[in-house]
Amino acid sequence: MALIISSLFFTGFFYSCTSKKPINDQSVVMADTLVSDDEKIEVKYAKGFNVSYFPGYKILSVIDPFVASPDTIKYLLVNRGDPRPSGFESSIVIETPITKMIAMSSVHVGLLEFLESSDVLVGLENLNYIYSEAINNAYNAGKIVEVGRNMSPDYEKIIELQPDVVMGVGGVGPSQYHQLQAAGLPVLINSEWVETTPLAKAEWVKLMAVLFNKEKLVNDKFAKVENEYNRLKALAGQPASKPKILTGINLKDVWYMPNGQNYMSVFLNDAGADYSLSNAKGSGSSALSFEAIYPIAMEAVCWVNLGGVNLHTKKDLLSQDSRYGDFKAFKENSVYDYTNRINSSGANDFWESAGVRPDLVLADLIKILHPDLLPDHQLYYYKQLL
Repeated sequence: MALIISSLFFTGFFYSCTSKKPINDQSVVMADTLVSDDEKIEVKYAKGFNVSYFPGYKILSVIDPFVASPDTIKYLLVNRGDPRPSGFESSIVIETPITKMIAMSSVHVGLLEFLESSDVLVGLENLNYIYSEAINNAYNAGKIVEVGRNMSPDYEKIIELQPDVVMGVGGVGPSQYHQLQAAGLPVLINSEWVETTPLAKAEWVKLMAVLFNKEKLVNDKFAKVENEYNRLKALAGQPASKPKILTGINLKDVWYMPNGQNYMSVFLNDAGADYSLSNAKGSGSSALSFEAIYPIAMEAVCWVNLGGVNLHTKKDLLSQDSRYGDFKAFKENSVYDYTNRINSSGANDFWESAGVRPDLVLADLIKILHPDLLPDHQLYYYKQLL
């Protein structure tokens, strides 16, 4: 994934817009808490954010992982219409529940739909990437507009929409959100893709939930996903043998495979695969030559994650590189890609809802690797290439 936002956004500009004084919890005296104790969220897996609860307000802390010494940006969340607590005069304030949001990634759509809150969307980065039928219908009805691309937002259009929050995507590169913050629009950066485990990525839905005061809903729904994921992981850990697996595809003579701390590598390990790079250090990917891949491909009984781009049959694969025909998985019809849910415009639901449904992804991978363990499961995101 392209890295699309500069760390300067956090360390420079944002720092000038937030209070440099430490938060003084004693400076605020409010009568009621916003969320009861048994409804407060607990962040168990994600490393990039946290939520603290105080009488009458919440503090959402988002960590910038793209600097040598990670910085934390704090957002003050207060009930809509309530006055700003004293001691936070320079803080970034978001009134909750939010009613208008602009999202700069299809992943954000998946989070919103999980929370049954997609009706707050008034702007999106690119509708061509959106799978959701409800969102596309809202766009066709004029309720949602496109607001430019990640690297070149349409500032005038975004400011005209006056959203409660613009949810951006964290990364390294030229900052594109300065003008929005200068116009008084809260920009909240979502860096879920930096997380190194599937459940950690999915847990960013809790960050979204606090914007709607939907802690109870997200706790209940996430717990079901979490419990099912862990059940499936335990199930896949039972077989004595682990099938060798190949992932990725040759792109301009470079073959990228996820390292051991990459969330996709964790998926493969949790699904009971014998993955050759499972011990490789780092959360990114290794760039390998075709020659380095060849011996792996001669032994791998399964080949997955081809990228979901114009590859629907084995014939499509051979048209790109005839050497694929030598692969063991190709010969044994065991090639799978996450292309089972693609709409007429080419939008892939794997990049939308799968982020918050790691249990379904894991079930698919277990079905592919150990079909006897899940005899009744029908592939949801993945599809066999024939």
